[in-house]
Amino acid sequence: MTEEKDYKLLPKIDSPADLRKLNVDQLPLLCDELRHDIIHELSVNPGHLASSLGVVELTVALHYVFDTPYDRIVWDVGHQAYGHKILTGRRDQFCTNRKLGGLKPFPFPTESEYDTFCCGHASNSVSAALGMAVAARLHGEKRKVVAVIGDGAMSGGLAFEGINNAAGIPNDLLVILNDNNMSIDNSVGGMREYLLKLNTNTTYNNLRYRASRKLFDWGVLNEKRRKSIIRFNNSLKSMLTRQQNMFEGMDIRYFGPTDGHDVVELVRVLKAIREMKGPKLLHVHTVKGKGYAPAEENATVWHAPGKFDEESGKRLVSKHENPCPPKFQEVFGKTLLELAQQNEQIVGVTPAMPTGCSMNIMMQELPKRVFDVGIAEGHAVTFSGGMAKDGLLPFCNIYSSFMQRAYDNIIHDVAIMKLNMVLCLDRAGLVGEDGPTHHGAFDLAFLRPIPNLTIASPYDEQELRRLMFTAQQKDMGTFVIRYPRGRGSRVDWHCELEAVPVGKGRKLRDGDDVAVLSLGPIGTEVEKAISSLEEDEMKNEELRMKNESSSSNEHGRIHSSFPSVAHYDMRFLKPIDEDILHEVGKKFKRVITIEDGVVSGGLGSAVLEFFADHGYQVEVERMGIPDAFVEHGTVAQLRAICKMDAEAIKERVCSK
Repeated sequence: MTEEKDYKLLPKIDSPADLRKLNVDQLPLLCDELRHDIIHELSVNPGHLASSLGVVELTVALHYVFDTPYDRIVWDVGHQAYGHKILTGRRDQFCTNRKLGGLKPFPFPTESEYDTFCCGHASNSVSAALGMAVAARLHGEKRKVVAVIGDGAMSGGLAFEGINNAAGIPNDLLVILNDNNMSIDNSVGGMREYLLKLNTNTTYNNLRYRASRKLFDWGVLNEKRRKSIIRFNNSLKSMLTRQQNMFEGMDIRYFGPTDGHDVVELVRVLKAIREMKGPKLLHVHTVKGKGYAPAEENATVWHAPGKFDEESGKRLVSKHENPCPPKFQEVFGKTLLELAQQNEQIVGVTPAMPTGCSMNIMMQELPKRVFDVGIAEGHAVTFSGGMAKDGLLPFCNIYSSFMQRAYDNIIHDVAIMKLNMVLCLDRAGLVGEDGPTHHGAFDLAFLRPIPNLTIASPYDEQELRRLMFTAQQKDMGTFVIRYPRGRGSRVDWHCELEAVPVGKGRKLRDGDDVAVLSLGPIGTEVEKAISSLEEDEMKNEELRMKNESSSSNEHGRIHSSFPSVAHYDMRFLKPIDEDILHEVGKKFKRVITIEDGVVSGGLGSAVLEFFADHGYQVEVERMGIPDAFVEHGTVAQLRAICKMDAEAIKERVCSK
């Protein structure tokens, strides 16, 4: 590997303006240095590696050809954009990427003028860039706008909506399709096969380009006549080459496919099409993980590999002295297979996340009963609804923040018909370093108003298994199970599969002064807080007894000042356990609710509504994610900031 001291070009690049001072034949060396810099930084500060390595040449070519930041580059799936960050004045800060207070995990306009749009979720680049292109046209600006879409994002419905609209209104948008045959796992579906086979004749494209330039120069090809001539040319091309092109069929000029790792050729092509009028699409082939053998060989693992040794390519796995609990998604994946082997109606559905959600476990054993639908969350829900309508029992697993994209599908295509299916919300609550675009903060609040849903969250891994078993019982309707990213609390997560009474919580601890009502694994933080209070009480009692047995005066006495705390694991948000709430409303004057979701609209709101509806005069204090977008950091750091960790719970309990 090249040492940083051997870099000849990269240290001189503080902005794309510096990049554009280089000769084009210097760009391959710059790409090598940029690629090494990404590998070096991510080996010690984990992030999204393979995607950014795959677009190094494309990133350099774009900033070389286009006058950024005046010209706009809109990235799709922002984990492609590490090279972009480094070239746009953030190389010295890149070591803080994804850390609390450091660079954001994805491009974001508040961080840099070169970051033109928020791009934590896939498939939005074409729509956003088209809006910018139309704005430039209406403002009389000569600004160029480029959308870079890739990593499977073309399978998202929003991308097609944007492409369709681009074909129908005046604009000069350039869409670059970064085709690496991957999302996080391998891309799937007809679009993947189409892109693999798509080809055009280079000689024809060169001839067509020169002819179109002449027609413009002669004043023959004005905007009014452009579409009819393009349509005629497209028909002629299809006849001559015996090929049909979906994009050109929509009157969008298509170029490619071309080698996305030949930076000199990319510069030539981009310069050639930069000034062309009308919507255009450049199709580039890239290799995810390009230039780093381990990432090329296994791009799924190296999408976000954690720390690794850059020389050997060996991933550095944290060692624990004691056995470590599995991740919630691992328990989900193994339990799903166990249930599917017992129940032939169970099928699995995932939008391009079989490895991330561990549905790959069932996929390996029962491949015909697991469906990866690509990055298409709305379709995943409605597709599951269709299967449920005709007797199958789908477990549709979608990350909480991505389920936001399927809200109408849940209401219109599932809940109204009371379909029997299970919506599994992985990564619910604060997720950590991926930041505000990925926190599963809103699902409790946006799902609770929908009729015909059962909404549950397990306290631990055994409860997850029991809820999954419950959800696949007969006539359960639409059953939502939400659980967090990362490891649980049980090393031994195995338990008998038995049904949980729907809408029933449980009392974990009795108490007299204050009741804490929790939902989901955040309840373990409550237990830590209560245990800490008990330890403080024991220390206080030891001091009291010591003082009483000594000859010190009365002023030396220590009196107990710690409240007696009851803890209820509500287990279900909907239907909520009314028996518990009546018990709490009659016994306690002070209640604290805590949830790993926004405080507005979730558990705390449901408890307040119940007490108000039933005339209980109870002081309710709600704890959870505040009414703000929470930035990135470790989960522990973010819980502390949001005042929803054990220390904050302890402080709140003792505050009165």
